[in-house]
Amino acid sequence: MKTLFSNFKGDFFGGLTAGIVALPLALAFGVSSGLGPSAGLYGAIFISFFAALFGGTNTQISGPTAPMTAVSMVVIASIIAIYDGSVEKALPAILAVFLLAGLFQIGLGILGIGKYIRYIPYPVVSGFMTAIGAIIIITQILPAIGYYPKEDSEFVNQFIPQAEELILENILREEAGEGILVLEDFEETINRSGEITENAILDEARTLASTEASGVLGAIKVLSKAINNINWLELILAVATILIIYGFRKITKIIPSTLVALIVVSGIAYGFDLDYRTIEKIPEGFPMPKLEIFTKFKLNAITPYIFTALTLALLGAIDSLLTSVVADNMTKTKHNPNKELVGQGIGNSIAAIFGGLPGAGATIRTVVNINSGGKTKLSGMLAGIILLMILLLIGPVASQIPAAVLAGILITVGVSVMDYKGLRAIPSLPKDIKLGPIPLSSEVLVMLVVLVLSTFWNLVYAVGIGLIIASLMFMKKMGDLTAQRSDVKPLLKEKSWADEKNFPENLKQDVFIKHLKGPLFFGTTSDFQRLAEQIPKTARIVILRLGRMQYMDQSGLYAMEEVLQELIKNKITPYFVNVLDQPKYMMERIDIIPDLVPREHIFKKFDECVKCIEQLDIVDKTMKDGFIINMPPK
Repeated sequence: MKTLFSNFKGDFFGGLTAGIVALPLALAFGVSSGLGPSAGLYGAIFISFFAALFGGTNTQISGPTAPMTAVSMVVIASIIAIYDGSVEKALPAILAVFLLAGLFQIGLGILGIGKYIRYIPYPVVSGFMTAIGAIIIITQILPAIGYYPKEDSEFVNQFIPQAEELILENILREEAGEGILVLEDFEETINRSGEITENAILDEARTLASTEASGVLGAIKVLSKAINNINWLELILAVATILIIYGFRKITKIIPSTLVALIVVSGIAYGFDLDYRTIEKIPEGFPMPKLEIFTKFKLNAITPYIFTALTLALLGAIDSLLTSVVADNMTKTKHNPNKELVGQGIGNSIAAIFGGLPGAGATIRTVVNINSGGKTKLSGMLAGIILLMILLLIGPVASQIPAAVLAGILITVGVSVMDYKGLRAIPSLPKDIKLGPIPLSSEVLVMLVVLVLSTFWNLVYAVGIGLIIASLMFMKKMGDLTAQRSDVKPLLKEKSWADEKNFPENLKQDVFIKHLKGPLFFGTTSDFQRLAEQIPKTARIVILRLGRMQYMDQSGLYAMEEVLQELIKNKITPYFVNVLDQPKYMMERIDIIPDLVPREHIFKKFDECVKCIEQLDIVDKTMKDGFIINMPPK
């Protein structure tokens, strides 16, 4: 405990400042997620405390972040849609997915996956981060101008026929499940349909309207309608928030400009009794666990989201460990990546049980903590405690914050989270591939694919597709580089190795020497398979020098088999020199050795192979019917 409190003063101010910075962001992320401001605040409280307590980075401040909220938003919207727009009904399934993501993170840490996170390609991360920024900005335009689709009567009325159909479908589905739906008797169906009120139909239509306008594409669809129905007061509040955030930073960075904007604009709106829209009411008192996660648990409700939960876990791991690297650079320390993942997983799991959003290590809050004097885990724990005190003491006051203020805050978050470094590099990156006649950079292509798919389709699938494309391109590049080093060349053109300088002149027309350098794997097999085609017609023997071929995968193994079979078919005898253990083991497993290359044709040294071939007296004595007879040495 002495170590924990060894820097109490610095940790207190670091945690206090980080907690204050986290407050407006937590509220804003909660609102944008669809679960309300309390979800963001609960996530910030529990993740900050427990990730710091159990994590592997002393100065890390954790909580809901823009990337984690963007993915959570997709999960929340899709599950709510399944439950007919009811957040209350969908909440157990939503929180179960978040809990599963936390458990996955714990598993990743225990399995030691933390050290591999750094291998995620930069273009994938860059495209994803820029997409997160674009998603946040576009989706916050509607609340920033005070337009809420489900409150637009003209827009909602378009969905009334569809709402009636959907309600009837639900009645029929319920009856089918109860076993009372029969063709001979629709009396029960008629009775139930008679109980449907206009308010029920209107509520369903509002849910459909809200779903239609959700996400980036939905916001774009209704943008023209939103512009025609601007609430000028809401727009002024949002713009004022944005201006204060950017303007106050130029005056001083000691006080967080986001907090200043939140207090000033909210104070003016409340003090002048303006007719503005507030955020959802924040529950008073200590957060209570949502036990319905367990009591109402249904496996089929979260099964479709297992991959999404894993993606959340990986995203949180990347986000956290990148922040850990920043903290290391600032404090000249070294974090424990696997312990950090376990801590983040515990924090996210506990936050889910209490109804909080998932989160990760937050770079800005961590930097603020360090700059304010934070040095130990106590700073992150204090940040969570301070947020809890704010919730308990001024929860009702916080409920009066204008929704447009949080929309303005989120727009500035969206602008800041974009990867401008990656965007600026687009013109200067080498164009190493062609898309039809258009030369492109493979790095730019991956980034743009992830950016577009993440923004307009699905964040989770976009990252997966980006990783696959990046991996395939990397493998192709490695294959091309390896193939360049082991080009199939005639002996006269291929640069001889030192022990080939004195190769007998009388054998050069009949013996072809091939150097294999580097692994023979799926990326190099196509070039290797052309070996038989490029051998001079005068050659009767091929010497394959394998001393620099350290590795052979299954694709390379079968490519070797095909080439050897083709050589033998063309009456050319193959010899091996210096076969290493792994390739030899592979070739023995499918009987390339000794069926295609007898053991007497395998030599440790090149000189030994040459002496054997010289003894065969190729030109005069061993030629028969235009091909070499395999004879033992004299």
